[in-house]
Amino acid sequence: MITSRFRWLPLLLGVLSLATVLVLGWSPAPASAVTAQHYTELEFPPLRDIQIPDYERYQLPNGLVVYLMEDHELPLVTGSATFRTGERLVPGDQTGLGEITGDAMRLGGTVTYPADALNLALEQRAASVETSIDMDSGTASFNTLTEDLTDVFTLFADVVQRPAFAPDRIDFLKNQYRGSIQRRNDNPDDIASREFRKLVYGDSSPYARTYEFSTIDNISRDDIQAFYQASVKPEQTILAIAGDFDPESMKQLIAAQFGNWQAAPEAPTLPPIPDATQAQAGVFLVDQPQLTQSYVQIGHIAGQRNAPDYAEMAVLNEVLNGFGGRLFNEVRSSQGLAYVVYAFWAAQYDYDGIFIGGGQTRSEATVPFIESVEDEIAKVRQAPVSEAELQRAQDSVLNSFVFNFQSPEQTLSRLVRYEYYGYPQDFVFQFREAIANTTAAAIQAAAQQHLQPDNLVILVVGNAADITPPLSALTPDQTVTTVDITIPMPEA
Repeated sequence: MITSRFRWLPLLLGVLSLATVLVLGWSPAPASAVTAQHYTELEFPPLRDIQIPDYERYQLPNGLVVYLMEDHELPLVTGSATFRTGERLVPGDQTGLGEITGDAMRLGGTVTYPADALNLALEQRAASVETSIDMDSGTASFNTLTEDLTDVFTLFADVVQRPAFAPDRIDFLKNQYRGSIQRRNDNPDDIASREFRKLVYGDSSPYARTYEFSTIDNISRDDIQAFYQASVKPEQTILAIAGDFDPESMKQLIAAQFGNWQAAPEAPTLPPIPDATQAQAGVFLVDQPQLTQSYVQIGHIAGQRNAPDYAEMAVLNEVLNGFGGRLFNEVRSSQGLAYVVYAFWAAQYDYDGIFIGGGQTRSEATVPFIESVEDEIAKVRQAPVSEAELQRAQDSVLNSFVFNFQSPEQTLSRLVRYEYYGYPQDFVFQFREAIANTTAAAIQAAAQQHLQPDNLVILVVGNAADITPPLSALTPDQTVTTVDITIPMPEA
């Protein structure tokens, strides 16, 4: 907005410009006509090569692994501690224990700083400290200005080593989780994603189970403390720091705050990582009469990123997806059967992931949509992709690499991830080379190996009355199984 006292400025500039033209005889050069180029004629410089910035890795006597990566572009420092734990390691009757522990580490304050004092100390410095535990790991992170590094890092170390797990904050968190249970059937997309995982892995699998009122009620403060002690130990932690710091000063700060850290005496141990296997196949329906469209998920259990043909499956993902992919061109554009359509082989680092396809379509188009997606899955198994498709998919994967390394924080996070899951530090470069060298024949072989039409789980969340033809047309010899998503209510 231009304030009132400066409103005359544009007029004055215009008058001065006109006076200059009149006095000096200058005139603007005529604008030259520019002919728009076709997109095929545009030329772009090649993307820059991936460069891993210099970093240092070392280990403290207590087993804590440390990564340091300097970046003096801005007066900021970020850091994270990654813990070898995960929600998948909690007992089934206490599902939610890992996630609540991760939230409570920060929300409940520390032995030194009660929650409100911790919040105030961070707010005064425009800094943050956050914690969480997800399916297969735990994380504590911090962000701070360089000038506040010592103070904020001290708070961060306190949160990691001495969380208070304040009872009132635990009660608050448990109530939040109960509220999310009550709302979990509000979004049909969420229903499809949640129930699909249960059908593939089994509803009691650590990779698919959901917390319930009963499992939340089974979690006590003692359980949270015990799971924290089993999860957060120096020998199970990778500390990574990037930003504007002096390396020697940073090492001294780390030694001062983490050098004497030891696991709690007689701390419990975590169970081994559970396996992931497929539970069943078939056609399933979540009947939602209020819906005017169907939410579809199709797939089966997949593999891990260390599979020898992971690169081929990554290229196949690009062949199937995106604006130039087969699913978009055929199912959406040519046949008009989908608002959204996709199919991805989503491998995980240390357990078998899922091959998942699907999308959203009109209720009456549900069966043709599913059949069309199945046809495209079959085609990539039956014949090699074309050279044009191969080139486009390879370019798409290779060109996206650089965007995973736009900042030192991104790069450092990837290095930590590889160490956490036991992958080689140059895995990304091995992967890139494999992408560049793959062939149409190799992609077809990988598709035949990993895509299993006979093991598909097909789940539809939609209005059964409006699905014409009915889902039974997909499996004339089998029954369409109705999935009950009723939420088990808490005991009085």
